[in-house]
Amino acid sequence: MPELPEMENYRRLLSEYIINQPITHVVVNREKSINVPADQFINELTGLRAIFVERRGKYLVFHMNNGRRLLLHLMLGGMLYYGTEEGRLSRNTQVEITFGQNTLYFIGLRLGYLHLLSAKEVEEILKPLGPELFDRRMSKERFVELLKGRRGAMKSLLVNQHVIAGIGNCYADEIAFEAGLLPSVKIQDLSEEAIGRLYDAMLKVLPDALEHGGYMEAPFMEGDTRTGGYDDMCKVYDREGEGCVRCGGVVNRIELTGRKAFFCPSCQHEQ
Repeated sequence: MPELPEMENYRRLLSEYIINQPITHVVVNREKSINVPADQFINELTGLRAIFVERRGKYLVFHMNNGRRLLLHLMLGGMLYYGTEEGRLSRNTQVEITFGQNTLYFIGLRLGYLHLLSAKEVEEILKPLGPELFDRRMSKERFVELLKGRRGAMKSLLVNQHVIAGIGNCYADEIAFEAGLLPSVKIQDLSEEAIGRLYDAMLKVLPDALEHGGYMEAPFMEGDTRTGGYDDMCKVYDREGEGCVRCGGVVNRIELTGRKAFFCPSCQHEQ
């Protein structure tokens, strides 16, 4: 599932290539991926321009020049490709939006969606989201306060979008590894020092992942060599049975509240 680094990578690329480009053509191949009748969706969007692309948590918000918004959540397996029919992945597209000579393909939106909404409707949908690392108001002190009174497994808290937005399975495991903490440790049992390490780990892992284009390997466009560059840099996520890069132990996998969790039992601890 795309997480904060993947969606921020998409936001930056989209901001470079589609801003103020008129929409010349719209195709809806799966009406369940949108929230209005296909004819309305097509007619409303044709001729509009995106003037700004915003990211909030795992969502992207396309601000259109008439005040309307497109709200995108890729959920599991969703991805974007910008280019031509010949260059894109041979997978079904649910929505296609053409900007001049190139098309933005929305791929894998079986659980994800692209909704046409008002600014107020988007605000209501995003309101329950917690703060995120890149919020200028976030600090170690605020993070410590955010976790006070919380209970349960640390990984479950990190992926809870109402507590902190943008982190999912991959980066929760990578952050826990960087902090030297087990993903299963109870958040209420952590010392303030350990919570501080957790925050420092977030500050390292998420910017590193963004700098290297996230872990999703499918390129955004022809010639894109940056997207997915973090996949080979993951230290524990999806590395079950491999040697730990830090201590030489073996990476384990467990099920934790219905989610996979990858960790090194030799160098990740409860404090």
